[in-house]
Amino acid sequence: METLALILAGGRGSRLDILSEKRVKPAVPFAGKYRIVDFTLSNCTNSGIYNIGILTQYLPLSLNEHIGMGKEWDLDRRDSSLSLLQPYKEWYAGTADAVLQNIEFIKRKNPKHVLILSGDHVYKMDYRKMIDFHEKNGASLTIAVQPVPWKDTHHFGILTSDENNKITKWTEKPKEADSNLASMGIYVFNTDVLLDAITKVKDPNLDFGKHIIPHLLKTTDLYTYVFEDYWKDVGTYDAYLDASIELTTTVDKIKLDMYDQSWKIHTKSEERPSVKIGSKATISQALISNGCIIAGNVKRSVLSPGVIIHPGATVIDSVILNDTEIMPGAYIERAIIDKRCKILENVVIGDGKDISPNIDNPEVLFSGINVVGSGVTIPRGTVIERNCRIFSTAKFDSKVIKTGSTLK
Repeated sequence: METLALILAGGRGSRLDILSEKRVKPAVPFAGKYRIVDFTLSNCTNSGIYNIGILTQYLPLSLNEHIGMGKEWDLDRRDSSLSLLQPYKEWYAGTADAVLQNIEFIKRKNPKHVLILSGDHVYKMDYRKMIDFHEKNGASLTIAVQPVPWKDTHHFGILTSDENNKITKWTEKPKEADSNLASMGIYVFNTDVLLDAITKVKDPNLDFGKHIIPHLLKTTDLYTYVFEDYWKDVGTYDAYLDASIELTTTVDKIKLDMYDQSWKIHTKSEERPSVKIGSKATISQALISNGCIIAGNVKRSVLSPGVIIHPGATVIDSVILNDTEIMPGAYIERAIIDKRCKILENVVIGDGKDISPNIDNPEVLFSGINVVGSGVTIPRGTVIERNCRIFSTAKFDSKVIKTGSTLK
């Protein structure tokens, strides 16, 4: 076996806040009928990599149910292997610690290369090209990189490289960066190098960015593989909503082509009836999934399977997840609404121009987005202003939810 892929899919994704309240970040729905992890899994099988270990931890049930035996990704074949690897001794304390705790799994597979992947990024990538680049350079470790906006560098491992793509400097999540070349969290290791490093470097919270990469940079040759196509970390509300709405743009402007038959994104689809559009419905620039019934108005929005928009209801610049029902007269603008919610008559979500940050968690909600947790019923006539967090256990004691509020 040449390559073993290990997908890190156990992180909570705390910046997604309510959306990761009951599920791990890779299991969060995206682009209508998909989950975030579908992109990484599809990249693996489209790249001819059928030996995969998925390292799960936080709230794994939703993710495990979605992946199952891997049939949708052609991973139930005789010559393929899909393993869900959960902590069995103690909680994973870091990205490299998660791999260390599964070292026997790697040894049994005995691959030439180990491909380490994050399960929570949205992109299409042929990993074979990166592996070929790794081999041609005689690298011990190759890191996929991409320039990011300077304002976002503190979220990433930042590096510099020379004219031969050899890494000369690495800084993990710097407060002030001297480069905007960011690690994508995609690593190709020679197996012996990986096993030696994760056993030799001692730290209770062993992490690739903080410990393994700095260690290897002192002792061996590391290279960058520059990836120039679409790649996005949708780990914040703003990034998630913006990336979703981007998918509704005209075909010539779409940065992530979901309609490319040569590189399909596979998923576990639900058996639902065809989309139904009412006689008075108006739809503009939208992704609408199977089982939806649209009798109202939808603009620049993404609807997951089973969403119902009643006559007179309006949804703009929003993401509505599975089986949520929007009743007549409701108005929703710039919102993310989780599964199985009921937005009753004449509710307004996204009222006014005040975008003061959320009082309890200003770092996650500050641009005017409202987020509603799964299973919430919002009473008739309720007005929700901006930057509000409505958890699944919310109680509504007022008809007006002021900007920056949190209901639990």
